[in-house]
Amino acid sequence: MEPQNYKIYVFFNTQLPISMPLSPFFSVVIPTYHRNDLLVKCLDCLAPGRQTLSADQYEVIITDDGSHATAEKIVLKYYTWAKWVAGSSLGPACNRNNGAKYTQGEWLVFTDDDCLPDPQWLEAYRKAIAAQTACLVFEGRVYVERPRRSFGETAPVNESGGYLWSCNFAIHRQLFEFLGGFDERFPYAAMEDVDLRLRITKSKHKFIFVKEAAVCHPWRYKGNWKQLKKRQESVLLYLSIHPDQFTHLNYRFFIKSFIRTVMTALTSVRQLNFYEIKEVFEQSIYFLRMSIFVVIKSFLIL
Repeated sequence: MEPQNYKIYVFFNTQLPISMPLSPFFSVVIPTYHRNDLLVKCLDCLAPGRQTLSADQYEVIITDDGSHATAEKIVLKYYTWAKWVAGSSLGPACNRNNGAKYTQGEWLVFTDDDCLPDPQWLEAYRKAIAAQTACLVFEGRVYVERPRRSFGETAPVNESGGYLWSCNFAIHRQLFEFLGGFDERFPYAAMEDVDLRLRITKSKHKFIFVKEAAVCHPWRYKGNWKQLKKRQESVLLYLSIHPDQFTHLNYRFFIKSFIRTVMTALTSVRQLNFYEIKEVFEQSIYFLRMSIFVVIKSFLIL
């Protein structure tokens, strides 16, 4: 990187001095795990010339938690402009932190291996940073490519902001390091980004929604009961770390979610196949279980 001019900002809420380049260099971090077919589509969107931002203004780090069929050979052969690093196999939170360790940019931009960044993705973040020089966190739009076809499909859609999903956001590396990155106590792909969002908010930092910084997140199936069990563990861990969040994630929240799931199924019962009915049943049981667990958890913690 060439030497750049800097503006210096001091944020009194964290006593964190930030060196802000007038023309920032981005480090894109992509965690992956045995999804090489999806990863190559993501990388194709970030290849030099595909982004409107000049290729010399960003780098791409692929941090790979795979134990077999890793992406290393694919990256070395077809994506020589990107950097592959081995993950620690301790879950998505740890894997993202691992990728961040190898970055050189002032700004870290996170997306997932199943996302498809729009051509103006990084350029939109650059413009937002230039326009909002006091802001250290930005979130981008997450959209789907088509209407939902099945009850079992899900996607972390973000059309208006306020979520800070880990599949599309930018953060200044000094703030990321100051916060300790993602909490590595979260072993699964659930609640680790909610936890980071809460810690950013508690540190008095605001994040701004940048609609033009968009990625397409294809629909994926919600998974089986094992996936719901992992989410259950993640939610309970989140509440253990942040007991003040019982005011939001309480039994009322999960009862309402249970009712919403059942009502959605009833309105489309003639369209549901066997697997979707099974999905409805498992989700309903999950929400009922969580309503009980959060009550027990709240008595044990509070």
